[in-house]
Amino acid sequence: MHPMLNIAVRAARNAGKIILRASEDLSKVDVQQKGTNDLVTNIDKEAEAAIRDTILQSYPSHSIVGEELGEHKGKDADYQWIVDPLDGTTNFIKGIPHYAVSVALKVKGRLDQAVIYDPIRGELFTASRGQGAQLNSKRLRVSKTTVLSGTVLATGFPFKNKHHMDAYTEAFKALFVHTADIRRAGCSALDMAYVAAGRVDGFFEIGLKPWNSAAGELMVKEAGGMVVDFAGGNNYNHSGNIICGAPKLTQAMIREIRPVLTESLLS
Repeated sequence: MHPMLNIAVRAARNAGKIILRASEDLSKVDVQQKGTNDLVTNIDKEAEAAIRDTILQSYPSHSIVGEELGEHKGKDADYQWIVDPLDGTTNFIKGIPHYAVSVALKVKGRLDQAVIYDPIRGELFTASRGQGAQLNSKRLRVSKTTVLSGTVLATGFPFKNKHHMDAYTEAFKALFVHTADIRRAGCSALDMAYVAAGRVDGFFEIGLKPWNSAAGELMVKEAGGMVVDFAGGNNYNHSGNIICGAPKLTQAMIREIRPVLTESLLS
């Protein structure tokens, strides 16, 4: 295992321990609203602090961008860690056992290492650039499906971007009529990890942040998949609008949804 991936795994596991311990008594979790339909807990912050401490112990000069604690600017800007300590906070608060820790590393602007850790199931998804993706040390591949017929897709509702609800609904309909089914589980990191594992065939969502998608992006690509924006380009890190899956299936998804999307979602 790459030494920096090893540290990412250690950081994710340390965060996972905090989350698991807290999940045993949710009445003690302090929940706050940081924006419209956007919740944060003391556990998100404690988990991110644990990740940050673990990384900086080994790499004190590296930079870190996290969802809750903002940016730590290290002396070495070539190394940037992108962290979501608890993706699926609403599931966690409600006691729905589906959430994950997401840790990614960019080296000179390119995704290099990724970990998505599901502490409930003990599933550790990892990826290193050029070395493939794995689940608990077993190689991952995206599904071989090339057409939408019979597929199971994953999605996330635009709960923070409800002004896009009409366009999203049209995109959902355009895809749903061709699929076997569509799932909405409330954790985009695991959605993308499941695409990499071939558990779901594809995934689409509006308005993701880099910490939601960075680890999943590398995971999908290293499992042989494709990650694009709604226009089929590479602007997803800016727009947050993501489609991913096996390459031919991803193209099929784009063909169906592009005609029904507003211009703002295609830019």
